Amino acid sequence: MPYAPSSPASPPAGPGPARNPVGGHVPVAGGLHSVGLAYARDLSAEAVQVFVANPRGWATPTGSARQDEEFRAACAAASIPAYVHAPYLINFGSHTEATVERSVESLRHSLRRGREIGARGVVVHTGSATGGRERSVALRQVRERLLPLLDELTHDDPFLLLESTAGQGSSLCSRTWDYGPYFEALDAHPRLGVCLDTCHVFAAGHDLTGPHGMHQTLDLLVGTVGEGRLKLIHANDSQDVAGAHKDRHANIGSGHIGEDPFRALMTHPATEGVPLIIETPGGREGHAADVERLKKLRDG
Repeated sequence: MPYAPSSPASPPAGPGPARNPVGGHVPVAGGLHSVGLAYARDLSAEAVQVFVANPRGWATPTGSARQDEEFRAACAAASIPAYVHAPYLINFGSHTEATVERSVESLRHSLRRGREIGARGVVVHTGSATGGRERSVALRQVRERLLPLLDELTHDDPFLLLESTAGQGSSLCSRTWDYGPYFEALDAHPRLGVCLDTCHVFAAGHDLTGPHGMHQTLDLLVGTVGEGRLKLIHANDSQDVAGAHKDRHANIGSGHIGEDPFRALMTHPATEGVPLIIETPGGREGHAADVERLKKLRDG
């Protein structure tokens, strides 16, 4: 079925005419505003992504109203778009009811916290069909449990951004065309978007290298989900070759993707104004270098 396009991608943020704001995932242990934005300043980040809960657990902490307000105000003042990454354990395709129930609670928490800190989107992995079940059965469960969460969202809430995986095991969404059945299961909901992870899609089998690799992959994505659905990009190089199904990130230009595809990424119409977030190795120094490298590829 055709998918109705949602609203256009958000306009570029940050100072000057940055076509794609470039930033990183920042640590927030010790304070969303005091630690997270201090780290972002060290990176010269134009966009940020944060966790609002333990990414490998089910806890749903309330956060600090003061830190929320300071973070939201600082991001607004600097025109820095913020995003939340939901915990990794979430899987709406699980055959275990306890996991599905916890997934609902965890994602609802991430969406609520995203609204409280002024986030534009909440990123969640698309999950897998566990227990040996068919993909169609798992997708029916995705519809039953995830669609009600989408229906709770208003225009003041963040978008829910689906991030495909590297294709390990019984992944529900790894190649660009896998987004088709996923969007169909969720009625192409207007609050639904995509977070494209370059390492994941490369590992899943889309060769982004060569003169047209990146643009062809983006064309396939737009052809599947419609224009305006790409809301965020996780810009990560890959330690492994295309199709390896291994989620191992590398610093920009030091992996098997290389620099040129990232330059091409920022010239495709679908990425106009879409922020880039790095999730690469190396700590503060490595992250700052990757942010600078992407800015040079964008502006050069």
